[in-house]
Amino acid sequence: MRVMVLLVLLLLPLAAPSLAVQPDEMLADPVLEARARELSQGLRCLVCRNENIDESNADLARDLRLLVRERLVAGDSDAEAIAYLVDRYGEYVLLRPTASGSNLILWIAGPVMFLLALAGAGMYLRRRRATADEPPRALSEAETARLREILGK
Repeated sequence: MRVMVLLVLLLLPLAAPSLAVQPDEMLADPVLEARARELSQGLRCLVCRNENIDESNADLARDLRLLVRERLVAGDSDAEAIAYLVDRYGEYVLLRPTASGSNLILWIAGPVMFLLALAGAGMYLRRRRATADEPPRALSEAETARLREILGK
């Protein structure tokens, strides 16, 4: 039992996400470094897709981390640093894109499509219930005669 507990405790640090920020990237000012880390959490690695640049080991993610730090050292506010990256790489660089402009269509499309699917399912179920309540229609004399002819009776 003690061996299992020891093994779990030894392997537990491996389960934590590893941050890709290298010591040579870190800023000497802890306030600026904290701002850079906060901004990096919201920026998408353009190579790794849905991973932020703070966790990505890709070369482009490192370049973006350095670029964020350069902008902060130059005196940019958080919004100005983000705007600089969006101007350069497009809104795709944001993990949480804005809900304005052409992106508004994408934000609205999901809920609208869900409501349309619900309406379509409701109409289908209503029609199905209406047809289930009708008694089956009897065959006419011509249909009965044709059926006997086909069956050979």
